[in-house]
Amino acid sequence: MATEILMPALSPTMEEGTLARWLKKEGDTVASGDIIAEIETDKATMEFEAVDEGVLGKILIAEGTEGVKVNTPIAVMLEEGEDASAIETASNPAAPAKSEAPAEAPKAEAAPAAAAPAPAAPSKDGKRLFASPLARRIAAQKGLDLATIAGSGPRGRIVKADVEGASAAPKAAAAAPAKTDAPVAKAALAGPSADAVIKMYEGREFEEVKLDGMRKTIAARLSEAKQTIPHFYLRRDIKLDALLKFRSQLNKQLEGRGVKLSVNDFIIKAVAQALQAVPDANAVWAGDRVLKLKPSDVAVAVAIEGGLFTPVLKDADMKSLSALSSEMKDLAKRARDRKLAPHEYQGGSFAISNLGMFGIDNFDAIVNPPHAGILAVGGGVKKPVVNAEGEIEVATVMSVTMSVDHRVIDGALGADLLKVIVENLENPMTMLA
Repeated sequence: MATEILMPALSPTMEEGTLARWLKKEGDTVASGDIIAEIETDKATMEFEAVDEGVLGKILIAEGTEGVKVNTPIAVMLEEGEDASAIETASNPAAPAKSEAPAEAPKAEAAPAAAAPAPAAPSKDGKRLFASPLARRIAAQKGLDLATIAGSGPRGRIVKADVEGASAAPKAAAAAPAKTDAPVAKAALAGPSADAVIKMYEGREFEEVKLDGMRKTIAARLSEAKQTIPHFYLRRDIKLDALLKFRSQLNKQLEGRGVKLSVNDFIIKAVAQALQAVPDANAVWAGDRVLKLKPSDVAVAVAIEGGLFTPVLKDADMKSLSALSSEMKDLAKRARDRKLAPHEYQGGSFAISNLGMFGIDNFDAIVNPPHAGILAVGGGVKKPVVNAEGEIEVATVMSVTMSVDHRVIDGALGADLLKVIVENLENPMTMLA
């Protein structure tokens, strides 16, 4: 039977995407594992693999279409021996079969649909189970519970062969749907409506800039963060002269290896070690509980055209400065090319946002949930300071502000964390011990 290909969820948070490009055309033969399309999520352009073999019978969603919801049919696959007549039935499964019987004939005599719609995506323990549309239909016909079947397709997806070899078993009673809050996207709609704002500026010259998926997500997530996270802020000045001198010495020694350390590399290391020194602050908010993490996974904001990424450096406390520098450069380059995989920008317990390179002295950053905090870093500026002997001298001073989620970190705990970060940066050699 003809099988619908559905818009895939290519990341845990993906709700819709842009069908950027079809790599197969109608009539092409497709093998399992073939790349058939490129899908743009809010963060990256990713390849979409076929999980079943067949012929691409009909493309339902044209390339370049934006805002395609997950699980929307985007194409129809034909099995060997099928012709195009099967496509209309698969694309319109609710359409009644043609009949010679009068309109008033009993409903019981209506011909059954040739292909029923694919059942909703199954789940197990609250997590979505990935299965091809054909596998879901066969499972429904055989009375199989997909939650009991191991998938052999890419990333554990359940495919035709898995359900054909499975034995029928009674399905568990369906659980009542869990209550959910309003979609996060509504947070981005606070304030006047679009029509009201446009009317407000009638008669004035302006240009409408369409929001892409990334910009919409940033608007939604940060609106949610500011409205739901009880932020508080801790500020410190950090003297950088010892770090700058130490960095210069290390860069001379590393020059032959093509490594050049940045101040940001030292900040990443300082934060990672501080999270180990103050383990109660190495935590995230999980709705009705706090998760205390063992590793120091530090996210770093990277500006790209139209938005930003926060790639995560995992186990950052365990890595050398040169290793952190190389990894950060690689992540930043692929972030700007939108080539990061979801696991490379999700997770972490703490973030760093450095605008010092843009001439900003100090600023307050918004906590990126579920992180417990974010360090906003300004640029180093020469200032008069009073030294330990009570004398005035000129020093390079960097201002930092730590934004904290009060549900996870209290004031004293946050102060302890920031104190260790400052000590690490003002005494950089200790980070190598």
